[in-house]
Amino acid sequence: MSAIARHSVRLDLSPQAAWAKLRDLSLAPHYVPGLTGCRFHPGVQEGLGASRRVLRKGGQYLDESVVQWQEGTGFVLRLHKGSNESPFPFRQASFSYALQAEGNATRITLQMSYSLRGGRLAEWLLAKAFNKVVRQIAENLKAYYETGRTQNPDMAVSTSNIKVA
Repeated sequence: MSAIARHSVRLDLSPQAAWAKLRDLSLAPHYVPGLTGCRFHPGVQEGLGASRRVLRKGGQYLDESVVQWQEGTGFVLRLHKGSNESPFPFRQASFSYALQAEGNATRITLQMSYSLRGGRLAEWLLAKAFNKVVRQIAENLKAYYETGRTQNPDMAVSTSNIKVA
């Protein structure tokens, strides 16, 4: 991967409480802007190999599959559409979540690693936008984890945990 967008926030939660929320892959629509729901693909719903389809406004979707899982501390999702294809404009993309204890609180670091079909110039042109998106996701995640209130007005609660057949 050529480029990285990263943001870190302090959660007013113990590492155990933060992990209990983070490991639930169905919660992303509560804090990722533009998502309207989440459906799991057949198979495991947690850990290595878990896969979900996140639904977006306008009928769009993105598949995310767990390619690394460190129990208690985080995981990495490969972003794709269907079996292998990365969604436009990406050549490759992954998103990671990592927890680190800070006393009685927890620091979470979100990182999007990617390469774009337009090469280095496209990566340079879009870097600021991707950094802003990762920062917004981190800030929304913090607010949702600490308050339990959905931070995403696009969230369709009725479809948040429907399984894909």
